[in-house]
Amino acid sequence: MNDLRHYLVSDTLRNGTTVTIRAIRPEDKPKLVSAFKNLDRESVYTRFFQYVRELTDQDLKRATEIDFDREVALVVTTNLGDEETIIGTGRYVVFEEADSGRNAEVAFIVEEDYQGLGVASRIFRHLVQIGRQNNVSRFTADVLSGNQAMLKVFAGSGLPMKQQRDGTVAHVTLSLNETGS
Repeated sequence: MNDLRHYLVSDTLRNGTTVTIRAIRPEDKPKLVSAFKNLDRESVYTRFFQYVRELTDQDLKRATEIDFDREVALVVTTNLGDEETIIGTGRYVVFEEADSGRNAEVAFIVEEDYQGLGVASRIFRHLVQIGRQNNVSRFTADVLSGNQAMLKVFAGSGLPMKQQRDGTVAHVTLSLNETGS
């Protein structure tokens, strides 16, 4: 596969908005800060399982300076005027398990004005494709049970999905090696 640092595709959302799905870059730090400030409190809680008021310099470095081998991060952007604006992010982080090989935890966040337009589904499809090409055998995610939109994205992916609930958290496992029924 080509260097994932240069990953770039164009797409169109359900409402006709043209977006770019691309690899995150170190120079995206200011755009990520701006995108984070546009999120409402509940979206932040749904993603991080706690209320986070701002991203620290360390958070920004960790989010934007990645290796694209053990971690892959994509942003969805649109142009608002002359500004490229981040409206969603998705990433996976690889972990190894002796019994099941190369696995990755996956996570997303989408700005509220763009939720329900297929942003997370689009990011997920790209992450699945990249994960398969990088020998990732399954994705896992911890999702708040009340986050039905994210659970719907996973269920609608066509991948075999297992779900275990632990209180208010659903632990989701999706196999990348096979397709669902």
